[in-house]
Amino acid sequence: MTSNVKFLRLKDSSFLFGAHVSAAGGVSNSVDNAFNIGCNSFALFLKSPRKWESKPYTEEEINSFKEKCKKFNYDPRKHILPHGQYFINLANPEKEKAEKSYKSFLDDLKRCESLDIGLYNFHPGSSLKGDHETQLKQLASYINKAIKETSFVKVVLENMAGTGNLVGSDLKDLKYVIDLIEDKSRIGVCIDTCHTFAAGYDLLDKSYDEFWKNFDEVIGFKYLSAIHLNDSKTPLGANRDLHEKLGQGFIGLEFLKRLTSSDFIKNMPIILETPIIKNDDEYGEEIKLLEWIAYENPSEDEFNKKVIMLQEAGATSRSEQMKALEKKSKKLATATKKRVKTEDEKLNPVKKAKL
Repeated sequence: MTSNVKFLRLKDSSFLFGAHVSAAGGVSNSVDNAFNIGCNSFALFLKSPRKWESKPYTEEEINSFKEKCKKFNYDPRKHILPHGQYFINLANPEKEKAEKSYKSFLDDLKRCESLDIGLYNFHPGSSLKGDHETQLKQLASYINKAIKETSFVKVVLENMAGTGNLVGSDLKDLKYVIDLIEDKSRIGVCIDTCHTFAAGYDLLDKSYDEFWKNFDEVIGFKYLSAIHLNDSKTPLGANRDLHEKLGQGFIGLEFLKRLTSSDFIKNMPIILETPIIKNDDEYGEEIKLLEWIAYENPSEDEFNKKVIMLQEAGATSRSEQMKALEKKSKKLATATKKRVKTEDEKLNPVKKAKL
């Protein structure tokens, strides 16, 4: 499949820019798909994200995956970051559902080890209607159990967008879980830039350094294992997980200039999960954009022109999201006003009677 190469992979890059690629038709195809768009790292689903169980890999497919990794110089222990199924929720207070999640989770980890993959990223889930701290302990206990049933794959917790019972919107959730993991060498964190911004952690201007200082104080850089690099369709603190193409959202391109000057993200997977309209060639273009910023030292004029072009491309989407948020805010304010009025009437029956 090397004849399909459209974007040459940058050799000896200390920034492992890559993307989430398809594994359709066989897990080994993910390696070709990554190479063809110039990835220095990549993510994939280990099985169908739409169903709980999938057929096990054949020995032939496992060998093909390993051979292609060797051929294209991908170290599966360092350069590949599979993504767990979205419906896995090890923090679910309903035992039967939590056990079902654990079965799929453990299957993913074992698939990683059969392919010699060293990292596995997943969403830590939600405590739903359960006690949040109790469910964090449950999440940690399942991870400990899975670590004991496997040999080397590192479990990588992803931070989340949102509030309330969603685990990982607050970095302290991740710290709480990590503290309960018995083998600290088998646990890490993936920072998703869209999730971070949506959860209310500012990444722009001076706040960039403040966020990473906070990350180091709460969790510690030694646990940072990967980056999911996405712009955000919605503004800071919107609590919505809506990824946008690089430079077209509310985070913008200046952030990428700061990020690519940060040594602490070198030599770890930096994975694009931005929206794809036509095909994966768009990922190849964004990888080249990142390499342009990181290595070609564009002039201020060149960079500003790129900023304007990308912001114009995303202007309609940003405007639509702002209108949707304003509408939602007004609706919430009206509902709150009605609720307060009802509660006031219940507490003041005499006042209501006089009216």
